[in-house]
Amino acid sequence: MIYLIIPAVFIVLIILIYNGLIGKKNQVEYAFSSIDVMLKKRYDLIPNLVSTLQQMMEHEKDIFTSITELRTRAMSPSASNEERIDLNNQITRSLGSIMVAVENYPDIKSSSNFEQLQRSLNEVEEQISAARRTFNSAVTDFNNGIEMFPSSILANMMGYSRKEVLEIPQAERENPNVKDLFKS
Repeated sequence: MIYLIIPAVFIVLIILIYNGLIGKKNQVEYAFSSIDVMLKKRYDLIPNLVSTLQQMMEHEKDIFTSITELRTRAMSPSASNEERIDLNNQITRSLGSIMVAVENYPDIKSSSNFEQLQRSLNEVEEQISAARRTFNSAVTDFNNGIEMFPSSILANMMGYSRKEVLEIPQAERENPNVKDLFKS
């Protein structure tokens, strides 16, 4: 009887570990798809923001062109996840440049269309931030699952490897120089 129980317990343990690893992998994919959904909302807002501001900010054409090109490249189906992350970091910096440039145009700041777009963009940015935190949590859980014993043995056999968390670029980690913001 004991010869049947020990293999049965071992098989159940393998099944539980296997299903746990699959669940963690799927959670990472789900969390990344949530980021994709929020980025799509951002991409949909960008043309509205650009067209609203282009009419009023003739001098910042380069910024608009850059954002439009980055958006197109980020939406490309051929872009890898790493490329899309890098492109979205560039979009974030460019959008920040627009918001700083807006300070020089009082008519824009008082425009109800711009205010609505800015509120929508801020909301989407907050949702992207929340989705990134969820993704990083799922990746950490996945990495723990594939690195801890005994699941690491099965994870290695399944070909799972460590995934990278999303990190903020170094330039965005630095504190802004508030004095420079008031020099315009």
